[in-house]
This record gives sequence, C-alpha cells and structure tokens, in this order.
Amino acid sequence: MPDTTSETSRRNSRDAKEAGAAETSTPETSAPAAAGPNTQCPIGRSLERIGDGWTLLILRDALQGVTRFDEFQQRLGIAPSMLTRRLNSLVKDGLLERRPYCQHPPRMEYVLTPCGRDAREVIHALYAWGNKHFAAEGQAMRLVDTVTGNEAEPVLVDRHSGLPTTDSRFVFVPGPAANERLRRRYPTLEEIRARRAGEAAAKAERKS
Repeated sequence: MPDTTSETSRRNSRDAKEAGAAETSTPETSAPAAAGPNTQCPIGRSLERIGDGWTLLILRDALQGVTRFDEFQQRLGIAPSMLTRRLNSLVKDGLLERRPYCQHPPRMEYVLTPCGRDAREVIHALYAWGNKHFAAEGQAMRLVDTVTGNEAEPVLVDRHSGLPTTDSRFVFVPGPAANERLRRRYPTLEEIRARRAGEAAAKAERKS
C-alpha cells in the first residue's frame, strides 16, 4: 500500500514553500507576447491574461480589497502552488503589483494596478450575465448602490450616444493598426453600411 501520509506531507511542504516564495518574491519582467492567430484581437489578448477561472476569481476578490496571499487562499480554497502561479501571472501582465507589508519576515501583498482596477467592468458584466442566465436558485449575490440601497443593473453604454453597446448599430470593424488577418476577419464600416442599406432596400421592395 502506498504511503499516503508521507506523500501528503511532502505535497503540503511543497505547497507551503511555494506560498512563501510568492510572498517574498520580486516582480518579474514581462516577456513579449507570442505571435498567433489572435495576437491583435483585444478580446483574445484579454483572455490570454484573465481567461482562466481562478484568475478571474482572484481579480474579483482583489476588487473587494483582498491583498494578501493567505486571504486569497482562504476565500478561494485554492491550492497554494496554483495561487502562486496565478498571482505571478497577474503581476507579470501588469494587473497586480507586489508591495512589502512586513519587513521581518519579509512579506509582500498584491495590489491592483490601474489596469487591474479597470477589470471591474469585466467583473460586473460577468456578474450580470451570470445572475441573468445561471442563477436558477435565485440571486446569491447582488450589486447595490451604497447610498440609495437600490440594486444596480450594470450596462455597458457608449459615451457619445448614451446607447447600450448591445444595440445592433454597434459592430466591430478593423482599427488603424489591424493586420491583414484581422482585416479579413472583420468587414469595414463602409462594407457594413452598404450591406445594411441593401438589406433595407430589399425589405422595402418586398413590402411594396
């Protein structure tokens, strides 16, 4: 029979060492992103950084004010080794930064950068989507206005028109820096307008 007690002890020891390393390590230098089919897509680039489920939950808790390794671990129930890797990635990608909070022994906390704080909109959008489609038992969590007490309904709105960006008038088109692959994937604004004008004309003709 395998010595499960000994194996568990070794695994716990390894996790404890990795947790300690995460609290005392220094920031890493971010390497250039690898080339790939989604290199230029901002959605693809974002998913490369926060597409992992644990990473999003770490960001969720960081936005709630959690900064220390043991707090993240206790709230999430995540293995120390896995938490270490996720925190290191978030630091490398510029969403978190390490700051010392104890000199003896040396300990680091993880604080949101401006890039990390901007992920609040992503977390709010996921919250709204999840509550709408995947909360069969009812709301387990609500987003509320602390002043009025009213429940908030997150909506992504265009700053210029005031319209929600889910309106069909909003579409993705290639930007000035788009490479050839991205330009093949998305039609231009002129092409979209021409297609919609043609569809509208055909619809009007059928009605007449």
